[in-house]
Amino acid sequence: MSPARLVAVVARGRPAFVDALRRAWDDGDAVAPIDPRLPPPAAEALLDSLVPEVVVDPGGDVHRRAGGRPVDEGDALVVATSGTTGAPRGVVLGHEAVVAAARSTSAALGVDPDADRWLACLPLAHVGGLSVVTRAVLTATPLRLLDRFDPAAVETEARQGATLVALVATALARVDVSGFRRVLVGGSAAPPSRPANVVATYGLTETGGGVVYDGRPLPGVEVREVGGELQIRGPMVLRCYRDGTDPRDRAGWLPTGDAGSVAADGTVQVRGRLAEVIVTGGEKVWPAPVEEVLGRHPGVAEVGVAGRPDPTWGQRVVAVVVPADAASPPELAELRGWVKQSLPAYAAPRQLVLVARLERTASGKLRRDLLG
Repeated sequence: MSPARLVAVVARGRPAFVDALRRAWDDGDAVAPIDPRLPPPAAEALLDSLVPEVVVDPGGDVHRRAGGRPVDEGDALVVATSGTTGAPRGVVLGHEAVVAAARSTSAALGVDPDADRWLACLPLAHVGGLSVVTRAVLTATPLRLLDRFDPAAVETEARQGATLVALVATALARVDVSGFRRVLVGGSAAPPSRPANVVATYGLTETGGGVVYDGRPLPGVEVREVGGELQIRGPMVLRCYRDGTDPRDRAGWLPTGDAGSVAADGTVQVRGRLAEVIVTGGEKVWPAPVEEVLGRHPGVAEVGVAGRPDPTWGQRVVAVVVPADAASPPELAELRGWVKQSLPAYAAPRQLVLVARLERTASGKLRRDLLG
């Protein structure tokens, strides 16, 4: 028997992608979805990193690549991380992990293949969009695909029978989701005030997508806190990275790199990336709560918070703001006072940067490394 191949598929939001995924799995191969929006140099660099044996283009044509490396038997997917802090890594997920994720999430949502229909409208090269497809395929639930996110098209799909959808927070703010039975929101912190049908999810590419729904781990998922860092264990966790390294410890626990806590009743609170904490005057400031408060200011359309070196405070809190009205932007003193009404004074920004837009990844995550 020939070794299992890695098949890179340009992941347009069309039925052809689902067909290519099924064919590869039927042949015993694994699939690496490739973002069609990548410029050629970036796409080539990603392919060089993942080393697939073949590439399937949007038209279905198959191109062989020299030097391709096989995958292990049982591998299903190799998904590139979003690369918010560095070069993307290929996350290897086995069939058992993908099936476990599909079953666990579907059970939590009460999915009925005879009554429900998934809508995939996020990029399929990232786990948030890809997991919609794999859930639908593995549970035989009807699926509709959009090639890109379009608010009007999403609302039309809901009127025409789609009941389940996954979005990122920035997309949620642009669409009426009242027509869906359940809406999964991940990629970044969900807004604190959200419709009752919206489920805030937490997970990683390494966990096959969301594994904590509204603060509660899904069935079969364990979450613990070690030294302020969240760790996850469960059947849907990755086997390894494409380079062969395994980030799990000997007991199967995956360090997430996220700060958080687990309450006595099992409720999980996520504070943010450990690397993103701002230490100012000896006090720790997490960007997400400051962003949440600033985001409620009427003069703020979008905001990102980061730390910058400061000779007095060690780091200063910097608010990078897209103003709601470019002709009349908010002032620093105004925003500082606003934050102090809800958070300690040391969390108030000491610098304001006005921008026309915030840089985000394809999956909607804020590029905090590019703030300022």
